[in-house]
Amino acid sequence: MTYNESSENLRNRLAEKMAGDITLSEKPGESLKKWRSNFEISQTDIANYLKVSPSVISDYESGRRKSPGTLIIKKIVESILEIDMDRGSKKIHAYESILNAENSTKSIYSTYEYTLPIQLAKLVNLIEGEVVYKGVERPLYGFSVVDSQRAILELSSHEFQKLYGWSTDRAMVFTKVSTGKSPLVAIRVTNLKPGAVVLHGLRKEEVEPVAIKMAEVDRIPLVATTMDLDQIVQLLRKYSQYYARE
Repeated sequence: MTYNESSENLRNRLAEKMAGDITLSEKPGESLKKWRSNFEISQTDIANYLKVSPSVISDYESGRRKSPGTLIIKKIVESILEIDMDRGSKKIHAYESILNAENSTKSIYSTYEYTLPIQLAKLVNLIEGEVVYKGVERPLYGFSVVDSQRAILELSSHEFQKLYGWSTDRAMVFTKVSTGKSPLVAIRVTNLKPGAVVLHGLRKEEVEPVAIKMAEVDRIPLVATTMDLDQIVQLLRKYSQYYARE
């Protein structure tokens, strides 16, 4: 298979995944917003590509307009991928390892996807966290609890991206951290950035200043918590099951 054929196959597989996720979602608009955010593309960029008003895209995402049909979803997905290709296909290729990944990795303690997002403030409250750096807040569509020592020691930067699941708008909870530096270093060298980083087992004052600085550079919210890990997972899963529709 030639490079161009390989790239086209990757794009088609990703398009199929995205379209399926949006179409089958209970909230297609939320899912559409999630993917647009993952690719760091504005509503105006998509609207310009499709030659429609930005309000059309906004209405689809907010649910003010009737859920888009399969044809509209296909066009929107194609616009997202085309725009990323014009920017060098960085996001598309960042998803390659996820498409080719096994369903699990020993580095992942727990992972979960939300149909409806949780806001950072709610997550911080649930896990009794301390905000170390506020960053740019994004709705969080899931969480991954990662054994930081195994992830840093065993995974390449390319493999590290497998930890994101299907949405970068998620909280990455890193366990077994001593200063918080290593997880932020690993994130710095990837093209995919999480919606928030939670350092488990540390108090706010124990986070190394260089870790905070790296979070500031990428504008990633940074949170510290000492809550029991199993309790964190239980509470975050419970939020999805009982509170997401409040």
